[in-house]
Amino acid sequence: MNDIPLTTPHGVIACGHPVTADAAADVLRSGGNAFDAIVAAYFTTCVAETVFASIGSGGYALVETTEGNSRVYDFFVQTPSQWTADDVDFFPIEADFGTTTQEFHIGTGAAAVPGAVRGVFELHRDLGSIPMRELMAPAIHAAQQGVEITPLQASLFKILTPIYLNTPRMRALFEDPDQPGETFKAGHVIVQSDLANTLEALANEDDGLFYEGELGRLIVDFCQSRGGHIRVDDLKNYQVKKLDPIIAHYRNAELLAPPPSSSGGLLIAFACELLQSIPNIPDINSAEHLALLAHAMDVTNLARHEVHLDEEQHPNVERILDSEFVTRYQKEIQGRASCLRGTTHMSVADTAGNIASMTVSNGEGCGYLVPDTGIILNNMLGEEDINPTGFFNAPNNQRMTSMMSPTIVNFDNGRRVAMGSGGSNRIRTAILQVINRLVDYDMSLSDAINAPRIHFERGLLSVEPGFDQQVTDQLQQQFENCQLWDQQNLYFGGVHAVMTNNGQLSGAADPRRGGVSLVV
Repeated sequence: MNDIPLTTPHGVIACGHPVTADAAADVLRSGGNAFDAIVAAYFTTCVAETVFASIGSGGYALVETTEGNSRVYDFFVQTPSQWTADDVDFFPIEADFGTTTQEFHIGTGAAAVPGAVRGVFELHRDLGSIPMRELMAPAIHAAQQGVEITPLQASLFKILTPIYLNTPRMRALFEDPDQPGETFKAGHVIVQSDLANTLEALANEDDGLFYEGELGRLIVDFCQSRGGHIRVDDLKNYQVKKLDPIIAHYRNAELLAPPPSSSGGLLIAFACELLQSIPNIPDINSAEHLALLAHAMDVTNLARHEVHLDEEQHPNVERILDSEFVTRYQKEIQGRASCLRGTTHMSVADTAGNIASMTVSNGEGCGYLVPDTGIILNNMLGEEDINPTGFFNAPNNQRMTSMMSPTIVNFDNGRRVAMGSGGSNRIRTAILQVINRLVDYDMSLSDAINAPRIHFERGLLSVEPGFDQQVTDQLQQQFENCQLWDQQNLYFGGVHAVMTNNGQLSGAADPRRGGVSLVV
């Protein structure tokens, strides 16, 4: 989608679904600020993007007010206070991607303690200007009236069929009765009456209903009766962390990103520090530039493991951004030859200058609907990439790590960009490439997002289509394992971004993940 500038707007939203965009746009039109709009967007995306988001999930928000005050809200999931691998409902399923399959682990035993509801309510208490009841009304309406399945959502339901048809309750909501064993196709309208009632109850009360009240009791009773870990005290004691963002500098821009428990923010900042001292390569689509990016991705991963970023509760942030540490890895790059998780993101800016960036994830979902609630809990305890020491080996009652990284970039000329992405380990490389194109090549927001991407991990270079044949030939010669994709794919993330630029607002959303951008 092209950038859509407007000189006298209420605000701009970029996100992963048109119903979500409409909800945020209505709030902005009614005089709400960016923080009101992103709260409305969150609850609506839990209805519209079932595969990506749920009120049983976790995430992060990065906000910056018109006065320039910035804050990170860390409401990612937490390990339970008491958990064991014994007598647990935890099992693998095979997701069929067509050309390959991938194993995921689901069950009530895969559900970590969710933090999103508390985090979003806390953000609203601090910065919101419109009553929560009004902000949740679009989500309640969408759940009551139903949301039409988009082609992207339909393809994800198909891939994750073993999860979404796991139980009779799940089948009643997602199975096509005309084609037993298959999920609904694009165009079908899914009505979620139980979820509508749950959202309405939350709107009338507050997050205490989820963490100390009747809704929490339903979640705990279900988990405890079916081999899950979540207990009353886990919900009651969950706390949102309000943190200062990491600040890094990249040429003429200042980068703001979340600190741990997000590892993504720190790794993006580190990669930008790596690239900062390396002369800019004139041709952005050259094999030389792409190889440089791939090497930066690779050594960032090496640094990630050297400082045990995913394994320590309090990783040494200062060390990974220390100039000597960065310089050592810069030399590593210069010494070389020249040459699916369910996650969604929302970015909002308003005309007053407030800006907000939020990323949330439910994993793939645990495969169960909590009875009478419409809630599909997360399966984060069954996600391999955030359980690096193995399943059920992390300490009790601890924030899990995540690659999610809502990001704000402030330019010397006054431009401000809020962005983020879904895409598991590709989150950091997707955001890095968009930042690189904005800062080093002065591309428009939409061009920076739509341009083809690469991703390098574990010795494999994955390359989207769109580069010249000569370039891909050179990459295949330079990298022993090089996979050329035949079309753009959500594997490479989904960056949704908004920009403020001296009185103008614009937005751009990623077509890889059904992105929608609206200026109102």
